[in-house]
Amino acid sequence: MAQIRGTAGYQLGNQNPFGGPGRDAATNDPSPLDAIREQTSKIEDILDTLAEPIRPYMPAIGRFLIVVTFLEDALRIITQWNDQLTYLRDYRHIPVGITHIFLIVNVIAMTASSLLVIVRKHSEYAVCGLLGVVVTQALGYGLIFDLNFFLRNLSVVGGLFMVLSDSWVRKKLAGAGLPQMDEKDMKMYVQLVGRVLLIFLFVGFVFAGEWSIWRVIVSVLGFGACIMVVVGFKAKFSAIMLVVILSIFNLLVNNFWTLHPHHPHKDFAKYDFFQILSIVGGLLLLINMGPGDISIDNKKKIY
Repeated sequence: MAQIRGTAGYQLGNQNPFGGPGRDAATNDPSPLDAIREQTSKIEDILDTLAEPIRPYMPAIGRFLIVVTFLEDALRIITQWNDQLTYLRDYRHIPVGITHIFLIVNVIAMTASSLLVIVRKHSEYAVCGLLGVVVTQALGYGLIFDLNFFLRNLSVVGGLFMVLSDSWVRKKLAGAGLPQMDEKDMKMYVQLVGRVLLIFLFVGFVFAGEWSIWRVIVSVLGFGACIMVVVGFKAKFSAIMLVVILSIFNLLVNNFWTLHPHHPHKDFAKYDFFQILSIVGGLLLLINMGPGDISIDNKKKIY
């Protein structure tokens, strides 16, 4: 923003005629946000250099991690087929024929849609298919009023929105008799929604389960990073922090592979592990794409 300078002969340069500091001197002190931005930018530059070899593969890795929870769920249904049927019949009181159709449709939808997301083909249809799975499973398994399930699936939906945003290219969406809307504009809002929803898995796993030293550490370190992701301030740096924090937490706490096959917490740890992988995938897409137009980082570029 251009500064207006005095033109009178007795005002030399930017000197204040009343003897105080000049205008530039008063505005040269960086704000707290500028100070944070300067320090985190240095760290980002270092991380960008280290990540350069895998940068071309980051979108593919992110997309795979986002849908890996659906692939694991499809495999779980197949390997626990009789248990799934028994639960739906005895506890959900769903008729036998419908239980079979429900499970078959879910397995096909999750597998086919996940593969389409991974290969980046027909992503709009794939995302719609997976969104349908989230809704139907919430209703079918009676989990729609489970707060933890709700928060986790909001985050999964956020990851799917990031997939959608990543897949769109500039083209015109026009309907009969309707004004045209550039898909880039739609991407801007979808990216914002995805960015906000991503953090709900973090909120869910923080407030679910027993508190431990690891959960406290992750909560304290991750809270600030989540806020920065939501408002889009140093979002890439914050997303990198969350990826590191969640990955370490996942390996140390949700290590289901070390548990006995009949351990009562094995299935939950496995479910939690793949759910956290999904948010990590969404964060990787955020790191690759940036926070989008609706963010503090982007507004700073304008000024």
